[in-house]
Amino acid sequence: MVDKMNAAVVGLGVEGVNAVESLLNHDYEVYASDINHDIELNSDKCLDVDLGFHDFSKIERADTVVLSPGLWNNPIFQKLKSNKKLLSDIITSHRSLFTIGVTGTNGKTTTTMMIASILQKAGMKVLIGGNAGGGFKGYTEVILEAASGNYDILLVEVCDMTLDFCNYNFDFDLIVVTNVGRDHLEFHRSVENYLQTLGNFVKDKKVVLNETTENLGHFNDKASETHFFTKIPYELNLFGDFNRENAGAASKAAEIVGIPDETITTALKEFSVLPGRATIIDLPHSKIVVGKTDNADAAAAVLNEADFPVIILGTPRKGELCRLEIFREASKTNSKIIAIFPGLDDTRNDVRKVLMEEKYPGIIHNLSNVDDVVQFALKCSQKYNNVFIGGNGQRKIIEITESLKEAISAK
Repeated sequence: MVDKMNAAVVGLGVEGVNAVESLLNHDYEVYASDINHDIELNSDKCLDVDLGFHDFSKIERADTVVLSPGLWNNPIFQKLKSNKKLLSDIITSHRSLFTIGVTGTNGKTTTTMMIASILQKAGMKVLIGGNAGGGFKGYTEVILEAASGNYDILLVEVCDMTLDFCNYNFDFDLIVVTNVGRDHLEFHRSVENYLQTLGNFVKDKKVVLNETTENLGHFNDKASETHFFTKIPYELNLFGDFNRENAGAASKAAEIVGIPDETITTALKEFSVLPGRATIIDLPHSKIVVGKTDNADAAAAVLNEADFPVIILGTPRKGELCRLEIFREASKTNSKIIAIFPGLDDTRNDVRKVLMEEKYPGIIHNLSNVDDVVQFALKCSQKYNNVFIGGNGQRKIIEITESLKEAISAK
């Protein structure tokens, strides 16, 4: 009987928890650790967990190690990388695949799935995955799955907070940068720092850039080859010009891979909205637009598409000061009502302070939960022609979307 491989997962954020699940599903014995105590993991006979500390003797005995992206640049864990025992050093099948990375501030998941739909329509077998925050199963799953399947191409969504991590763990042949905006500034400290990290990420690689992106010099002098995209000239089954930009990025990437124009156009025209992204719900005399807009630039992109007399937004986590800028963007509109609900954390008091600082002249309305949001949106839609629901809390926004559709169909 062959012994199971033993893996250690160090750091149990979203990526780490997903890594544990993926390794267990691929028949590994797993040791997992995190300095925090409030981590929830499903118990398993092949799982050993330490919370509050890392047992380095167990980590060193493991056949392979997964280091959380959040700990990637922590000097305490540099030895794990130099030992060449990381999962991507032990399992290398994914490195032989032509690999496209999709990164940027907004539109990553939609652009990734658009590229996938084009490549699949062209008859390719595509492995899609990456950033667990984007709704995928995480980077570990991609590496493990590449070793167990026969794929033509690898497509990885790369969060802007995992650029250094992904640069080490994947060999990118092509990188798509959707845009550069204001998000995760608590992590990057400044947009300038983000641009510098992104510049290092695209160094010596073929890159696709948004023609409207400012500060292109950070990339032009580092990439081995630079291509540009603009929004596509035809309509999609999706809301907003920003989705036509996402489609432009996907089209340019597919063109570089060698996909015929006809296949690209057909796939994009057939593409449907993803869960949690901007969806139009048509009512007899009004529209409700609902979708995640979890940073200021994403919010501005939607709010610039139409006049929304009513804007309903989910609140960010405590301490995510840059995401409070979403509400500053909302306050600049001509909306009569801004309603707020707990999206990721209940930071409604922080939001009210921001709106008061901005001297927002309309009504600020508090909502408590998903049911409140649905009922309030439906009530407002009887009086106002456009209602927008967005902000933070992707899971809640998906739930709101489904509940709205159910409530409308039940009438």
